[in-house]
Amino acid sequence: MVERFNVAGAQLAKLFGRPRDESQAFESKAARISRIAVKQAIYGRLFFTALMITGTFATVFAFGWGGVLAVQHKLDLGTVVALVSYLTRLYAPLTGLSNIQVSLMTALVSFERVFEVLDLAPMIGEKPGAVPVPPGPARVEFDHVSFRYPTPSEVSLASLESIAIPDKTPEKTVLYDITFVAEPGQLVALVGPSGAGKTTITQLVPRLYDVRGGSILINGVDVRDAQLESLRQRIGTVTQDAHLFHDTIRANLLYAKPDATDADLTDALRAAQILPLIESLPKGLDTLVGERGYRFSGGEKQRLAIARLLLKAPDIVILDEATAHLDSESEAAIQSAFEIALQGRTSIVIAHRLSTILKADQILVVQEGRIVERGTHSELVEGLGLYADLYRRQFADVV
Repeated sequence: MVERFNVAGAQLAKLFGRPRDESQAFESKAARISRIAVKQAIYGRLFFTALMITGTFATVFAFGWGGVLAVQHKLDLGTVVALVSYLTRLYAPLTGLSNIQVSLMTALVSFERVFEVLDLAPMIGEKPGAVPVPPGPARVEFDHVSFRYPTPSEVSLASLESIAIPDKTPEKTVLYDITFVAEPGQLVALVGPSGAGKTTITQLVPRLYDVRGGSILINGVDVRDAQLESLRQRIGTVTQDAHLFHDTIRANLLYAKPDATDADLTDALRAAQILPLIESLPKGLDTLVGERGYRFSGGEKQRLAIARLLLKAPDIVILDEATAHLDSESEAAIQSAFEIALQGRTSIVIAHRLSTILKADQILVVQEGRIVERGTHSELVEGLGLYADLYRRQFADVV
């Protein structure tokens, strides 16, 4: 239900003409759940009825046979009444005990899974004695970095893996011997075909994953030796798919800087070229953005995410196709804002549109997990490599 009938799922179903199919699939699954629930309820009532009948017959038998013995003067009438009373009192605990096995087994399974999750060691942990990353100009160095994503057995629970279909896909290294340096204040651009490993490179800087070989240093400190909170405070990221919480514009911006004033919010929105739109809304900053920001267009969500980044004012900026959803006019305005906002900050930018990285201090061309070319735009465009080919196909006609 959550995946198929939320805003994005419902829109996708409509666009592909599948609302009826999704409704039928939901009806089928709901009917199956209903049948299971009805069957469970029937079995439960039958079991309870059987217990009631057993107790009733036991009481009838006690009164009947006790009455016969009382008439034969083999048993006192008071003793018969007392025995029936004891039998009635014994029935309730026995009924409770009859259900304890199901409850106990359910609880044991639940506790086993819960404790398995609690005992699962996090993949990214902070070392004892980790050092903070001091604020200020940052030098980012990739030193012969290699990386592969974790296998299912490394990230999932053992109990789930035991019943899952074995994943026989061989381990695949996605980055090979990545080496480069981004000096303080420099703009380093990553270009290349989709799936080359550009986003993976940027995810290693805030240590969303740990490298398998080599190291990543920030001002000489290996990110694996740094305090996670201080590391991520120094880094700001805008991804291609900007995520907004189902909250107000103000709350989404304050997520980056909880103590920001209204003046700070206004400055960030102005720099992101979206202040006029926010001021035109009836509730202004208190406008709800909707689930995943669906009340705003793709470009507007992207500019709100950029405003959130500018509000954080990090020392290292990572932009993963941050202008992908912008029109040419908005993109030019954002680029001007970035030129001001990124001054003195180390920036790593992923770009498919080469027009956004012409002024980059260093361009790295990534292909199949390797850096195959590096240099400035003027140096690379004069060659016969992948960058020059991309330039000719994408940019030469515009110039």
